[in-house]
Amino acid sequence: MMAESELIKIEEEIREKEKLWNLNYWKVMIGNFMLYFSFYLLAPLLPIYLDDQFSADKDLIGVVLSGYVIASLIVRPFSGFLVDTFNRKKVLMICFFLFFIFFTGYIGAGTLLFFAIIRTLHGLPFGAVTVANSTAAIDVLPSSRRQEGMGFFGLSNNLAMAVSPSVAIWIYDASHNFTLLFWISLATSLAGFLCISTVKMKKREPNPEKRPISLDRFFLTKGWLMAINIVFFGLCWGIMSNYVAIYGKELLNITDGTGMFFMILSGGLFLARILGAKTFAKRDVSIRAAIGVILSLGGYVLFAAVKSSWAYYTSAALIGLGNGNMYPAFLNMFINIARKDQRGTANSTILTAWDVGMGLGILGGGFLLEFISYSAAFWGAAIMQLAGTLLFYLATRFFYKKRLDELSPVLSETT
Repeated sequence: MMAESELIKIEEEIREKEKLWNLNYWKVMIGNFMLYFSFYLLAPLLPIYLDDQFSADKDLIGVVLSGYVIASLIVRPFSGFLVDTFNRKKVLMICFFLFFIFFTGYIGAGTLLFFAIIRTLHGLPFGAVTVANSTAAIDVLPSSRRQEGMGFFGLSNNLAMAVSPSVAIWIYDASHNFTLLFWISLATSLAGFLCISTVKMKKREPNPEKRPISLDRFFLTKGWLMAINIVFFGLCWGIMSNYVAIYGKELLNITDGTGMFFMILSGGLFLARILGAKTFAKRDVSIRAAIGVILSLGGYVLFAAVKSSWAYYTSAALIGLGNGNMYPAFLNMFINIARKDQRGTANSTILTAWDVGMGLGILGGGFLLEFISYSAAFWGAAIMQLAGTLLFYLATRFFYKKRLDELSPVLSETT
């Protein structure tokens, strides 16, 4: 009887290990949502804030807002190294706490220079904690459910990035109080920190094999072409997400509809994540990426080509559906070609590439808006999405399959 009960216990432990929606996974997802929600709650209104509060020109606004991306870009490769080398839970907690405390700087910023410094420095813990948290999600997922699980996990940050602007615009329309938004971001980030602090992660044994310090410890060199492809897509998102609110206000006179734009966008993201995670769970993730980049291309072209409310909202749905399929597919592609001890590096690589694109999009979009036109900025996004789409279909998908073929069966199982 003892042997039978032990066998039942072992079987239950195995089922628990294979369970996708385990408690730790829920906590990491909720913490991730609060992390991104608190940060991107401010994103759509900061151009308006800087214009109203400091009378900043659009090109200067682009410079100020791109500062955090540059900081994130600098720290993320090192973040991957840290979470792959040291205790991941401790690294995660330190980075999350610093991310939380920086929100106090926005509340006290009285000059444009001080605000720019705070926004830039805030990018350091933001870049680090996003890498640490997504790596924690990989660790708490069973290997057999990792592709499906990371698809749902990505929904938490994509959904936050889409929903938070709607909430911010609604609060601002009701209160016209930017300080209130800063306090809400501070409180939300604290809640995320407290949630993450309760996550239980397995203690990782130190790696007895001392690998020499090399570029591959900071950047997944075997995924270099995939990273370049992500830069194109991040650039488009940088232009769209940061300037759509001021564009709707000044040109389309649909200020109240900007919140609806992001709600539709988030609906597309949510639908793509839910359907895609099940539909593509057993298939080649590059197929899902291929569908996503085409949908996004249709959305960006429609937004740039047609200046009307129906195109404004339809493009939001297409971009949401596209990014909701494309990003998780690329994330799994990076993870699939990385070694088990490179999970942090794989995460930091895709996020670094996204940051490069975001920074270029915010900075370049600001200059195009100031010196040419809104049309030039959004056509620039559409052209970059087209370039990224062509790169994926002509080269990246073959590059990925070649990298998979180079992996041995044993290594494929461990990754």
